[in-house]
Amino acid sequence: MKLLALDSSGLVASVAILDGETLVAEYTLNYKKTHSQTLLPMLDEIVKMTQTELSEVDVIAVAAGPGSFTGLRIGSATAKGLGLALNKPIISVPTLEGIACNFYGTDALICPMMDARRKQVYTGIYHFAGGTEFEELVAQEAGPVEDIIKKCNELGQKLGKQVIFLGDGVPVYKDIIEEFCTVEHSYAPAHLSRQRAGAVAIRAVRLYDEGKAEPASDHAPIYLRKSQAERELEAKGKKLEE
Repeated sequence: MKLLALDSSGLVASVAILDGETLVAEYTLNYKKTHSQTLLPMLDEIVKMTQTELSEVDVIAVAAGPGSFTGLRIGSATAKGLGLALNKPIISVPTLEGIACNFYGTDALICPMMDARRKQVYTGIYHFAGGTEFEELVAQEAGPVEDIIKKCNELGQKLGKQVIFLGDGVPVYKDIIEEFCTVEHSYAPAHLSRQRAGAVAIRAVRLYDEGKAEPASDHAPIYLRKSQAERELEAKGKKLEE
């Protein structure tokens, strides 16, 4: 199976091609340009460099959320447009599961954190049972940093495992992690600490095997919470009612 993977859910833009068990190519950029400027040129470059015809791709995987609302829309629109044009199915990979797959095979608990602003993070807790079986211990959620650290402490103590923290939320809230995390823990190195389309592809293969592929027309991003614009509109509505 040949799989095209996209991730523009956060600060990073990433595109990868997985052919069977071979990661043929991965293009990842963590820079200040917007995903609307980078994602399609990166996709064009990677298919040219690998001499891949998009019609050869069997399935398209995309980091579906949570994450940046604009980034998710760009990634999902790109995946959906390709899926509809090429008549290919889409695999919606939960963003935090994709990030966790950077540490495929580790015996530690994996806690990705994406900065969700307002002292909150998009996060979850994951584990690879026996080194290979992906386990969701805490489903991806949006909430205060202290809440997920409390869950890490409880699970780390119960299971006797250390916790690996990764994601763009870590440098933002590292002081809080250090203050409240009481179990053994560490931080991912730079090459494993952010979104990577290659990791999205690895998770997508397992989801495909579980029958989680969907028609492109059915695909939609996973937001978890309302956008700032929606929250502000609701607040204005409440003030008018008062």
